[in-house]
Amino acid sequence: MPYIDEEELSYIRRMNLYDKKEVYDLKLIKKNLSDHLKPSRYAHTIGVADTAAALAMKYGYDMNKAYVAGLLHDCAKYMTNDELLAYCNKNELSVTEGEKKAPHLLHSKAGAYMAKQDYHINDDEILHAILVHTTGQPNMNLLDKIIFVADYIEPNRDKAIRLEEIRQIAFWNLDFAILMILEDTISYIKDKNQFLDDSTLETFQFYLKEKNS
Repeated sequence: MPYIDEEELSYIRRMNLYDKKEVYDLKLIKKNLSDHLKPSRYAHTIGVADTAAALAMKYGYDMNKAYVAGLLHDCAKYMTNDELLAYCNKNELSVTEGEKKAPHLLHSKAGAYMAKQDYHINDDEILHAILVHTTGQPNMNLLDKIIFVADYIEPNRDKAIRLEEIRQIAFWNLDFAILMILEDTISYIKDKNQFLDDSTLETFQFYLKEKNS
């Protein structure tokens, strides 16, 4: 992605160029992320951003917005479970009973808030995609789907059993890819006897019904 330096960014904003599109300082965002995230998590972040941009190109979505959402989807991932709970409580973000049982899920909610407050992202679609990227949500919009899928198929991933198949299907039918991701995720969680959040199950049931209809 092209980098716009601070002087260019200031000029673009001052002159109201690009038809009111948001212009993001990608270099600064990446610097902040690399300072907070572990190297492996940062590599994943770049992989998701690149993959999100590729999916956006395929499905006719704004590549810049998809790239920024990919960059920031895990911006709160550096926090421990206790820190996530404390962060949400401090900022009066609601915490469900399921999230209390699996606090790592809160990195999505905390991340959306952090993206707005610390990274000055005001685009509602970007913030919503960050919010729902972990569990998904019934009837997701296009950017939601792009980030949800990109998070699973980005090039640094190598563990999922149907990963290569899902990667191919993602560039053919996003909804089918989402359904396969949810099937495999639920199967993995059950096999490991881990907590299954209601949102994940509701999202799976929605896209299964969509496929069958």
